[in-house]
Amino acid sequence: MGIRGEVFSTKLQTKERTYFFNVKENVYGDTFLNIVESKGSEDGGTEKFIRQSILIYQEDLAEFVREFQKSLDFIKLNQKR
Repeated sequence: MGIRGEVFSTKLQTKERTYFFNVKENVYGDTFLNIVESKGSEDGGTEKFIRQSILIYQEDLAEFVREFQKSLDFIKLNQKR
């Protein structure tokens, strides 16, 4: 097991935000995907980061990917050009 249970991690950095895709293992040996969005925000002249996270456990990944793909297909078919 890696640091904080991380076994694999990758990130996508865009102009406005950063996405982290972390594969982790909990203390029970369950593997899950942790998707985190981090976005900078100024609050009173001090830069802060807003982080949001979603966990998808291994047993739900296939169904999650299938439904996610449906959403991507819809966006492709209905994108404004």
